[in-house]
Amino acid sequence: MKYDCIIIGGGAAGLMCAATAGYRGRKTLVLDHANKVGKKILMSGGGRCNFTNYFVEPDNYISKNEHFCKSALSRYTQYDFIDLVGRYELAFHEKAKGQLFCDNKASDILDILLKECELAGVEIKTRCEISSVIPSVGGSGSYTLETSQGEFICDSLVVACGGLSIPTMGATSFGFDLAKQFGLDVLSIQPSLVPYTFSDKWLDISKQLSGVSMEVEISTKSANFHESFLFTHRGISGPAVLQITNYWNAGDEVSVNFFPGVSLAEKIKAWREEGVKSELKTLLTKVSEKPLAKNFVNTWLDLCGENKPVSRYSNDEIDRIVEHFQSWTFKPSGTEGYRTAEVTLGGVNTDGVSSKTFEAKEVKGLFFIGEVLDVTGWLGGFNFQWAWASGWCAGQYV
Repeated sequence: MKYDCIIIGGGAAGLMCAATAGYRGRKTLVLDHANKVGKKILMSGGGRCNFTNYFVEPDNYISKNEHFCKSALSRYTQYDFIDLVGRYELAFHEKAKGQLFCDNKASDILDILLKECELAGVEIKTRCEISSVIPSVGGSGSYTLETSQGEFICDSLVVACGGLSIPTMGATSFGFDLAKQFGLDVLSIQPSLVPYTFSDKWLDISKQLSGVSMEVEISTKSANFHESFLFTHRGISGPAVLQITNYWNAGDEVSVNFFPGVSLAEKIKAWREEGVKSELKTLLTKVSEKPLAKNFVNTWLDLCGENKPVSRYSNDEIDRIVEHFQSWTFKPSGTEGYRTAEVTLGGVNTDGVSSKTFEAKEVKGLFFIGEVLDVTGWLGGFNFQWAWASGWCAGQYV
């Protein structure tokens, strides 16, 4: 059967692209190998889908070509998507730092996308395995797809099948393999927005503190974030850790400040000069706006070998304590990998793709959108906004 446009992948970017193309009168088909579309939408944001962010900027994205995302983000903004959900009277709320979540459940977002596809006349086929993609002779831009549900032909083929993150949701390397088949460069990929793991003494300590959370400042050599942090039975997690993994390579050191915005040295010395008789472990739990867990403070002081009344500390001892609490530096053993990663960092090199149309520069009629590209957003709705923006922009040209 012949279509104007076939989209491989029924995720956020693919469904947005399909609806956009359909509204333009393009005969459009979405193919997905899973039993239903939009699985990552349904599980995102703790089941409430952090669908965009009020404060989207190009600086929120990582790519070898830092300018590539600018065009799409400016042509289809967060407010455009907010207008879309507003037309469906979706109830939503803002959490910290501009993050927008559904009041009800993530399926509300998927329902909107599916309704848009229905209204635009888009056909969707699930449980459809693609065995081969064959370009027309001479590179005229037509493609034949051999699938488990028969043969399909199209003029425009859109690759929107994401990366390798969360394989239980059906993630595969298909998009990267297809890019390589047609001669596009695929940059090194790795799991990101993912918890760190430990295998040394820090693993035992993390297990002891599993479930303890706090606000921290976390940094690596090229970025820093002030977010929530969590000890787990495998290592460390929480938004702070997930954010920094976008800027981390294996072997890099990571530093954590458990008292961001506080001069801990000045506080301890002031307590000492005032003759405060309390032990330091008692005082430190109350320094932050949100009290720190006692077992964390006790464990960290034990690591320093320092836990006594504050009046008895020397300046050298205070310096060691401050370094331990405000500049804990370590090398993660690794991450939890694609199993729990929210995104795949890296992907199809954007140098070979038009930032206006998302068509491959050297392959007529072949488009790449969403996570399969080397564009990765921060935690907080930025990756969904990239999906909406890249899908909408490509949908104008397929």
